[in-house]
Amino acid sequence: MVQRIVISLEQVNDLQITLTAAQHHYLERVLRLGAGDRFIAMDGQGHSWLAELTLTTPTAHAKILDHLDIQTELPVAITLVAALPKGSGFDEVVRQCTELGVAEIVPVLSDRTLLQPSPQKLERWRRIAQEAAEQAERQIVPPVREPLSLVNHLETLPGRECHKFFCEARDTYPHLLPQLTACRLDWPIMLAVGPEGGWTEAEIQQAIAAGYQPVSLGERILRAVTAPLAAMAIVAAVLETHEKPQ
Repeated sequence: MVQRIVISLEQVNDLQITLTAAQHHYLERVLRLGAGDRFIAMDGQGHSWLAELTLTTPTAHAKILDHLDIQTELPVAITLVAALPKGSGFDEVVRQCTELGVAEIVPVLSDRTLLQPSPQKLERWRRIAQEAAEQAERQIVPPVREPLSLVNHLETLPGRECHKFFCEARDTYPHLLPQLTACRLDWPIMLAVGPEGGWTEAEIQQAIAAGYQPVSLGERILRAVTAPLAAMAIVAAVLETHEKPQ
């Protein structure tokens, strides 16, 4: 298997990639690649190149051999709006939702949120997203946005055509799956998933007023870390098996 790393587009100059010290260390010391070995460089914005490592000092470079036309992304963008769970649970939310194909992650603070995020945690989540994108052979690295309150998020909802689902445990709301299959699947999708204990009734009503459609993820109570993965898996499966009209 050819290994992957994320680079910035500014590192590409004609048919050469200038590697940072950290990237050089990762390729040589962690992945055990040497001069002449090949890897895939991706800019996280949809561009990928097959490259060959050339070891020069003091700066390491890689020679671009080919521009790769690879498509592993979902056909429409999915934005995950997730209330922060306690502890380090959001690490796994970021990692596994990136693997499942999320396009953007928006952490929100709800009435029941216990975690107070720090700048260090945000940087950690962004590193995890990059690592997961490399591992899952994706073409993009989903951005992890600055945490904001649910109220502020609802005030900045996109006005464009977009399906917005507000996921809640049990209740009498319709299940996400039939609601998803009944709508147009060429519009972006926004999934909002709550914290431990779920959304408050006031938050649900605020979300409905802002344009969200409340849905259920099933009859069982899911952990705050599990619910985003369940919602993402449902949406990804529908999108990847949906037959486009001829």
